[in-house]
Amino acid sequence: MTTLLARGASTAHPLNVVKLLLGLLKGLVIGAAVGYGAFALDLGGGFHWVTYGTIGALVGLLVGRPIWSNIMDKESTSWVSILKAVFGFGVGCGIYALVAKAWGGFPLEVSFLAEGTRQFQDWQPLFGGALGAVYGAFVELDDSVDDKKAPKKLPAAAAAKKPEPKK
Repeated sequence: MTTLLARGASTAHPLNVVKLLLGLLKGLVIGAAVGYGAFALDLGGGFHWVTYGTIGALVGLLVGRPIWSNIMDKESTSWVSILKAVFGFGVGCGIYALVAKAWGGFPLEVSFLAEGTRQFQDWQPLFGGALGAVYGAFVELDDSVDDKKAPKKLPAAAAAKKPEPKK
């Protein structure tokens, strides 16, 4: 069965895997860095919403096609990155709500960060890194789908009005 699946594979598959891993790595770094900053500042409780929303927003701005790439491209708009950031803020808050409020998380002891046992979502560097990695992989893979630019076509009116050769 594996050979049947591999036979129809396209050549773009390895590139998509690389982009997926790159998105995972970039999201992990952004999420862990923001999470560690919140952990070092001892922002807990209600600040988890802000922390994880900020992680989602920054991942939306920086992963995939970053905002400076959209600003520099004359054929693109920066609103795409802004919408990814707003959506990322919602994703970060939503995943935190699912883990903390619906699922409840699980107790975890991480001795290299601090003493004691906390819920997984209360370890901001770990949960932030996981959240950033998942959303970063999604954004990177989503932005890689339209990397191939289609050749520009003439508008229908211009294509219909071809000049006739002179006789």
